[in-house]
Amino acid sequence: MTLTNAPRLETENLILRGPEKRDVDAVIAFLQDPEYGGGFGHEPSRGNAWRWFTLNIGHWHWHGYGYFIIEQKETGQACGLSGIWNPETWPEPEIGWAVFRGFEGKGIAFEAATRVRQYAYQDLGFTTLTSNIVPDNVRSVALAERLGAVYERTYENDYMGEDMLYRHPGPEVVL
Repeated sequence: MTLTNAPRLETENLILRGPEKRDVDAVIAFLQDPEYGGGFGHEPSRGNAWRWFTLNIGHWHWHGYGYFIIEQKETGQACGLSGIWNPETWPEPEIGWAVFRGFEGKGIAFEAATRVRQYAYQDLGFTTLTSNIVPDNVRSVALAERLGAVYERTYENDYMGEDMLYRHPGPEVVL
C-alpha cells in the first residue's frame, strides 16, 4: 500500500513510485550514510532520518509532488530517490536525485531524473525547474549538466548551507 497519492511512473529499467513502509529502512540507511547522504541531507540520528521519510510523505500531500522511491524493475529493490522538492524557504521547486550505496554508476539517477522532469512538465504543468547542489557534490553537478541544466547562482540554503542553483531547460526544449 502506498503512503501517498504519488503516481507510478516507469522507464525502461525503473519504477518511480510513492514511498511505502517497506522502504523506510533503505531510506534511513541512505540518510545515515555520511558519504551518500551528505549532499542530500545527512541525518546521523535514526529518529531524524525517520522524520525525513515521513516529511516526504507530507510533502506529497501538501504539494501534490515529492520524492519518488526509485525501484529497479528487474529486482524490485529500492535503489534511490528522485522527485520534485519544494519545502518552505526553498527558492523554487527543484528536481532532486540520489542513489543508494551499491547502485551508483548505473545511470539510475539520470534515467529517473529525466522521467521526473518529463512528469513535472507534462503532467504538473511546470515551466521551469532547478536543481540545488552543494558545491562539493561533483557527481550531482555532472548529472545536472548532463541533463542540460546550467549554473545560475549560489545562495544560502537554510538546511544545507551554501547551495548552487542549476536551471534546467524548459519544456519547450526537453519535451
